[in-house]
Amino acid sequence: MAYRVGLPERKYIVAAIAIAAATAAILYFMGRNPIAENGEIKIWVGEVHGPDNSQHIADWYVFSHIIHGFLFAWLGIKLLPNSAAGTRLCLAVAIEASWELLENSPIIINRYREATAAFGYSGDSIVNSMADIGWMVLGFAVARRIGFWKTVIIAVVLELFTLWMICDNLTLNVLMLVWPVDAVREWQSAL
Repeated sequence: MAYRVGLPERKYIVAAIAIAAATAAILYFMGRNPIAENGEIKIWVGEVHGPDNSQHIADWYVFSHIIHGFLFAWLGIKLLPNSAAGTRLCLAVAIEASWELLENSPIIINRYREATAAFGYSGDSIVNSMADIGWMVLGFAVARRIGFWKTVIIAVVLELFTLWMICDNLTLNVLMLVWPVDAVREWQSAL
């Protein structure tokens, strides 16, 4: 099934931006830092276990957020086939924003520390959370443009690439949050 291509109407774009802005405000009132503690905003951070991970615009987990966009585009088509693309975009942004809020809550931060190899994880900066929403929107837009099977191929390639580069990816991240496997944690920690 091919996706319909085209930009959503302006009102949907404004609504998606409003959802992201509200998320930024909530994160701020939750006590999240607007930017990294060192006062810098970097385009890319390649160190997975360092203090800059999840604090800047892009890191190795960008690929997971792009895949979120792929999944949300496909689910939107399947679950809301008669809805406007903009409605599906706003729903995708709302889901991603909800994840950013949950991910930065004490329960998930502590879960990452306990169940995954993210021992020093302290949550995302607001800049990183907003960028993550933007990366998801990019994935959503790409999926709508190129269709289902090409999106699946790209998602598999991204998952294998990040697995090879950092011994982590969206699949392992979900697995380790939901059902931690000691062998996976030990393997990830050894690197």
